[in-house]
Amino acid sequence: MKKMVLFFVVTVFSVSLFAQDGSNAKKAEDIIKFKSTTYNFGKIKQGVPVNYDFLFSNASDKPVVVEYAQASCGCTTPVWPQAPVSKGKTDKITAGFNAAAVGPFSKQITVKLAGVDVPVVLTITGEVLTTEEFVKYTKAKPSKS
Repeated sequence: MKKMVLFFVVTVFSVSLFAQDGSNAKKAEDIIKFKSTTYNFGKIKQGVPVNYDFLFSNASDKPVVVEYAQASCGCTTPVWPQAPVSKGKTDKITAGFNAAAVGPFSKQITVKLAGVDVPVVLTITGEVLTTEEFVKYTKAKPSKS
């Protein structure tokens, strides 16, 4: 009988632990507000690196520290502020992409803030064209006049 009661207590305790949904977890997107979390480079030339600045502002009531910005692969290099970002101030996370491999791409950068449980994910997309394809693409593209 004691074993059965103990088993029941352990089971109930285990189920309650797994039932936590993390809704009380602090989220980076509630503390820093990005102008946009996605950017499409469009068609870019192979071998020509590109960069995009994801602008954000500190929406919290105290300085925010970006612990890290980690890319989903080695072809993407994020640069983030090393100093705390003061309340109400803006800063940026720069996403660099080396454009080495031909074809469509979608890369993510995970941004982790100090003291915040849930990071925010930034996404860059586009398509890398060979030099020949890029020349054809730019010639066929209507000029802006």
